[in-house]
Amino acid sequence: MSHATIEVRELRKRFGRTLAVDGLSFTVAPGTVTGFVGPNGAGKSTTMRSLLGLDTPDEGRALIGGRPYQALRTPLLEVGALLDAAALHPARRGRDHLRWLAHSHGLPMRRVDEVLEQVGMEQASRRRAGGYSLGMRQRLGMAAALLGDPPVLLLDEPDNGLDPEGIQWIRGLLRHLASEGRAILVSSHLMSELEDTADHLVVIGRGRLIADSDTAVADLLAAASGDRVRLRTSSRTEAMELLAREGATVAVVDRELLTVTGLPAERIVELLAASRVPFAEVGAHRASLEEAYMELTRDAVEFTSTPVEPDEVTR
Repeated sequence: MSHATIEVRELRKRFGRTLAVDGLSFTVAPGTVTGFVGPNGAGKSTTMRSLLGLDTPDEGRALIGGRPYQALRTPLLEVGALLDAAALHPARRGRDHLRWLAHSHGLPMRRVDEVLEQVGMEQASRRRAGGYSLGMRQRLGMAAALLGDPPVLLLDEPDNGLDPEGIQWIRGLLRHLASEGRAILVSSHLMSELEDTADHLVVIGRGRLIADSDTAVADLLAAASGDRVRLRTSSRTEAMELLAREGATVAVVDRELLTVTGLPAERIVELLAASRVPFAEVGAHRASLEEAYMELTRDAVEFTSTPVEPDEVTR
């Protein structure tokens, strides 16, 4: 698709004394789903609002297809957005909401039926929006974003309020839309969903770029996994004491699952076997995207409390 790019360059935006976005730069290329993540207050919403012309940057650029939003001649046909699914008149039927949008941009009414079918809202669209669940509002918001068949999509928490089936649906839809050559920017706190959806991850904190993983999310996970070993044992205490005596750092994940740092898997197996400590699983630990995210944003959370750590035995 032509003009399917999102570009943020040295973006800065201040609200009073608060610097919401501080020199942020990244690009979303055609054919990719970019996960846009960070702690609350990191500047995600301000960045998206700047891309859509709702906030005016103090410095830098926020471009859709190489142009600022204000310069787009037919915005709905060039960028689709879902920022606030609740922004619907409660007395208006979902279908009428889309018909009004279509009419305002000279789109044929058949396009309304096409997007309603695409998001599974054919029947519900004839009801008034005031009776919609959050998940239904999200689906209608996606329909509105897709109405002009735009090459660029900006979606803020599109899976919010969806049931497991709906989450699977939105995941498949985003992959399909990206395969058509669209540039898609998805803000989300559900990191596990981005793990299976995003090709590219942009992590920000306190308005600044923390990570820009161009080589897919897998590299970020590999870095977060480190040299930790996953150990499952029914004799948790004995295993922890034994491995700690050998210089390892052992952390509890759950009742029978530990992670071990400082010893290779082969040595762990030798020690457990020699001491007759039973175990069911020993292997390389694969970090979740949630763990990688927490590691990256550890110093970028505006307000933190002291967490209650799981039991640990250290050397």
